[in-house]
Amino acid sequence: MPPSTALLHIEPDYLTGIEPAFFPIMAVFTEVSEKDARDLLRRLSLGTLTGLRGIQGGIENTNYFLSTDQGEWVLTLFERLSAEQLPFYLYLMKHLAQAGIPVPDPQAETRSGDILLKVCGKPAAIVNRLAGKSQLAPQPVHCAAVGDMLARMHLAGQSYERQQPNLRGLPWWNETTPVVLPHLEQPEAAMLRSELAYQNHVAASAAYAALPRGPVHADLFRDNVMFDDDKLTGFFDFYFAGVDTWLFDLAVCLNDWCIDHATGAHLEAHAKAMLDAYQAVRPLTAAERELFNAQLRAAALRFWVSRLWDFHLPREAALLTPHDPTHFERVLKQRIAHPQSLA
Repeated sequence: MPPSTALLHIEPDYLTGIEPAFFPIMAVFTEVSEKDARDLLRRLSLGTLTGLRGIQGGIENTNYFLSTDQGEWVLTLFERLSAEQLPFYLYLMKHLAQAGIPVPDPQAETRSGDILLKVCGKPAAIVNRLAGKSQLAPQPVHCAAVGDMLARMHLAGQSYERQQPNLRGLPWWNETTPVVLPHLEQPEAAMLRSELAYQNHVAASAAYAALPRGPVHADLFRDNVMFDDDKLTGFFDFYFAGVDTWLFDLAVCLNDWCIDHATGAHLEAHAKAMLDAYQAVRPLTAAERELFNAQLRAAALRFWVSRLWDFHLPREAALLTPHDPTHFERVLKQRIAHPQSLA
């Protein structure tokens, strides 16, 4: 049972001269001990443990930073995804890393060569920790960097052979909406029903069928991209990835990087920078231009529904705080009231 106020104590002899450190476990579903971490590192030949810290903020998985005398790593234990689903994500990251896209590269066990691991009875993976930090107040230059790399990632993913749908796509919205509706007031419930009906209508159209598709990140928010000053150093957290429309992936980014977070309002200069950079690598098709605002609405709906689900039907975790669902309700209202188009 995960402790609600537990502290991990890294003993001085493991810290190779570093002062003893105490790290709070935040949003951790499964507790990983120092022994568990040392055993894992030995199996992967990644060095001697010098630091172990639970990562705050996770909703779906348990995440830890691992420091060793050979480098910095991130350990993820998967709480919802099954061992059958996980190879899609892990080998996608491996594929993109080998294509030159800056993403975490899953590490393999020395003897077996497996990149899908088991830790504390849970499926797990360990990847290299990216340099830099998240840019939580992006400017147009950061949006341009994301647009450029997103297009490159989409093109690099075309040759990836594994298939798995976006597990948080339209079928999931249809299944989850009835579960969250009883928790909403009448105006919000009416808007949710209306938007879901609209997205089902869009998905049945010829234009939607013509949208280019491939592996997508599907969750490329500000906190899932790393920068060193203005230089993009990596995309991470691919565990919502799946095969979906590239336009949906771009819309997810536009709805986070290119809006005013207080109001959900569209930021023209930020969006233009992202779109221009993306299209310099991969120009949008006629079908994508036609459904541009429809996919902005779809991306807002996806995260409104998932945040409603996390908020009203939470799981236990150490100090877990679900994201505010009203944020994407505001974004969706803005996309409906002020539709965007591509000239």
